[in-house]
Amino acid sequence: MTDTNQPETESKPPVEPAASETTSAVNEWKPLRIWPPILLLIGMVVTRLMPRLVESDSPLPIMAAVFGPLIFGGLILVWWVLASRATWKEKLIGLFVVLVAAGTTLALIDPTMQGPGAMLVTGPMGLGLFGIAALLVSRMRSAKRTVIIVGCSVLGFLFSLLLRSEGMWGDYDMELAWRWTPTVEERMLSRADAAPADQATLTAAELEAALTEPEWPGFRGALRDSVLTGVSLDADWNADVGTPLWKKAIGPGWSSFVVAGPMLFTQEQRGEEELIVCYDAETGAELWTQEIKTRFYDALGGPGPRATPTLADGGLYVMGASGHVLRLDPANGEIIWQQDVRQVADREPPIWGFSSSPLVVEGSVIVHAGGKGDKGLLAFDTETGELKWSAPAGDHSYSSPALLTIAGQPVIAMLTNKELNLLDPADGAVLLSFDCASEGQRVLQPQLAGEDEILIATGMGKGVQKIHVTKKDGKWAAEELWAVTGLKPDFNDCVIYDGHAYGFDGAIFTCFDLKDGKRKWKGGRYGKGQVLLVKDSGHLLVIGEEGAVVLLKADPTEHKELATFQALEGKTWNHPVLSGDRLYVRNSTEAAAYKLPVVK
Repeated sequence: MTDTNQPETESKPPVEPAASETTSAVNEWKPLRIWPPILLLIGMVVTRLMPRLVESDSPLPIMAAVFGPLIFGGLILVWWVLASRATWKEKLIGLFVVLVAAGTTLALIDPTMQGPGAMLVTGPMGLGLFGIAALLVSRMRSAKRTVIIVGCSVLGFLFSLLLRSEGMWGDYDMELAWRWTPTVEERMLSRADAAPADQATLTAAELEAALTEPEWPGFRGALRDSVLTGVSLDADWNADVGTPLWKKAIGPGWSSFVVAGPMLFTQEQRGEEELIVCYDAETGAELWTQEIKTRFYDALGGPGPRATPTLADGGLYVMGASGHVLRLDPANGEIIWQQDVRQVADREPPIWGFSSSPLVVEGSVIVHAGGKGDKGLLAFDTETGELKWSAPAGDHSYSSPALLTIAGQPVIAMLTNKELNLLDPADGAVLLSFDCASEGQRVLQPQLAGEDEILIATGMGKGVQKIHVTKKDGKWAAEELWAVTGLKPDFNDCVIYDGHAYGFDGAIFTCFDLKDGKRKWKGGRYGKGQVLLVKDSGHLLVIGEEGAVVLLKADPTEHKELATFQALEGKTWNHPVLSGDRLYVRNSTEAAAYKLPVVK
C-alpha cells in the first residue's frame, strides 16, 4: 500500500557546466609574458650601477644612474598594460592601485625625500617590486596573482615612508637614514650650549694685528686659488699626525674656514637660524655667534649656507644661502649693516642657494646675485652697505667673483651659466664677455693659468678650456687656446703649479699639462674632494670626500702618495685650510684641527 502523504523524491544527476564555459574560464587567466620585465629589471640594475661599471669621459654613466632605474621602472607599467597577457580587469586594478600608492607615498614621505629621493629610491623600489612579484607569480591563474603583485608594489612604495634623506654624495648615491632617528644637527642642538670661551687673554693690539693681516682671509685664500706660501711641509708623518688637537660637532653647511691669528670664522646652520661663528683656533671653543633667522635646504646638498666669509678692511663679510649680505665686527660678531639680495636683485635663491663668497676690493663688497638686467653682480659699499654699482651676469652660478690681474690691470672675473665676464672693480663696467654658455650650473673658479691666460670649466662634469685675453687700444678680446672633454671637474677646484694643473677628473685625482690640456696621469680615488697646494715644498694636500687627508707630491710624472690619515667622518666637500703647521678641516657635521710636521 502506497503512502500518499510521503513526498516523492527523485535522484537527479549533477549539472555539468557547458564545455564552452569551462574553456572560457581557463583561457581568461593566461600565464604572464615574462621576458620583457626580466629585461627591464636588468636595465634598472645595470643603469644604477653604470658609474661603477663604466669609467668614461662622458657624463652619461651618471645620468643613466640617476634617470635609468625610474625610466625602466615606468616601462614595467607599460608592459603590464600593453603586453603582459593579464586580463583587462587585472591591468586596470594593478595600474590604479600602483598610481594611488605612489601618489599617497609622495604626499606622506619625509620632505627630504622629495625630488631626488623619490626619483632614486621611492619610484624604483615600488616599480621594481611590481616587476619582481609579477615574475614570481607569472604562471598563477587566479586573482591571487594580482593581489600579490600590487601588494608587493605597495609595500615597496610605502617603505620610503620610513626613510629620511641626508643628501647625496658626489656620485649621486643617496645617503639615507631611518626617519625617526635624530639628525646630527638635532643631536648637536640637544646638548647643553657650551659657554663662550674667555677671550680676555687676547689684547686689543693682538686682536687688531690678527685682523689686519689674516693668514687665510677668505674662500680658497687671498687670491682664491688654494695656494699657500711661506710654509714647507715635512713628508715624514708619524702616527701622531692623525690625532686631532680638537674635534667637535658643528652645524651643517659647506662653508670653509677663514683664519686670523687665534680666530676661525665660518658659517653653519643650527635649527631655524643660520649662524656666523667665531671659534678659538687653539681649542675649538666658540668665541661668539651671530644669527640670521632663516633656514635653507636643498635635496642634493642638505641644509645650511654655501659661501665662505671674507675678512678684509677690518670687517667680516658674509653671504647667507637665503640671500642675506652682512658686514660684522670680527671681534664680537656685531652686525654693522645688512642687505637682502632677494630684494635688491628681485630674485629668489637658486635651487642650491646663494653661494657667492664675498669679494672685497676698492671699498666694495661684491657678490653674484643673478638678477635680471644689470642686477647680476652687486657691489655694496663696505662702510655703509649701500649699493655702489651693479652689472649684468648670468642668472645661475655656484662660483664666486675673483680678482685677477690681466694685461696688467686688476679685473673682477665672474663665471656664470651664460659667460665669463671681466669687469672694472671701480664701477662694474664690463670689459669683456666671453661666450661659454652652459646648460647646467657653473661651480668652479676661473683661474690664471699663464700670462693673461684663464682656465675655466666648460660646464659641470663636461670639460675644461683655456683662453688667452688681450687688451689693445682699450679693447678687450679673448680666444680659446684649447678645450678638452677628457677632464671633468664637477665642483672640485684645481690648483696650478709649475705649468701643470692638479685636481679632480670626476672622482679620480689627475694632473694635466697647461700647454695643451693633455693628461699626464690619473690616480687616486678620493671621491669628490678638494685640494690645497703647499707651494714652497711642492706638496698637495687633498681631503677626500669621505674625510681622509692625503699628502701628494706635485709631480707631473707620476701620482705619488706620501702620507694619509682619516681626519673627518662623513661627506666632506668643504675646502681645507692650512695656517702654519695647523690644518683646519670641516664638513657638514664636524670640524677638527691637526698639527702637521713642517720644515723649520
